[in-house]
Amino acid sequence: MRPLGNTLITGGASGLGAAVARAVADEGGRPLVLDIAEPAVEADHERVDLGDRHATENAVENLAQRAGGLHAVVNAAGTDACGPLDKVDPDDWERVVQVNLVGTASVVRAALPHLEATRGTVVDCASTLGVRAVPDATAYCASKAGVMGFTRALAAETAGRVGVTLLLPGGMDTAFFDGRPETYRPGPDARLNPPEHVARAVVFALAQPLGCEVREIVVCPSEETSWP
Repeated sequence: MRPLGNTLITGGASGLGAAVARAVADEGGRPLVLDIAEPAVEADHERVDLGDRHATENAVENLAQRAGGLHAVVNAAGTDACGPLDKVDPDDWERVVQVNLVGTASVVRAALPHLEATRGTVVDCASTLGVRAVPDATAYCASKAGVMGFTRALAAETAGRVGVTLLLPGGMDTAFFDGRPETYRPGPDARLNPPEHVARAVVFALAQPLGCEVREIVVCPSEETSWP
């Protein structure tokens, strides 16, 4: 299995991103965190709004230069704006696509020269809701379906130069649902995966031997309602 090396993680201050940062560190890798918030884990980091392309590209380059290169990128950052299409503020709707999809592309674009130098790996986090849509989630479903298409095209484009894995997680027990109306939060009996379980799958993909790639992973609770 490959050493994890310098692994840049977006959304690494909380949720799945923080779990991946801890898992990378536990496996001897060096987590590098991009997030709008201060990370709870001890790691070199840059605070940045992934909706700002220029700031994002600069932050990726700053971390890569300080670390001496990149061996992997895990795009775990995400946001949402729930509600009927004609009720969600258009700026909020577009920000979901900007952060989840365009932010993912911005990070990969900036990281590509470093990843090609090490034959590194990209793991992009989409969602089971990129496959099976639900009402009042047009922005989120569209952005995650976009991540799926982007990642599959990236794998074809960079084949033999950079490893690419598409991650499709189901519901996770994170702060992602905090602050929402009850209508858009999991019920009290919902069974959600701890993010640490999903982080193990990410580390598994990153640690594959050179030339061997895990193209796509679905990781969800056994009673996930949005899969299959």
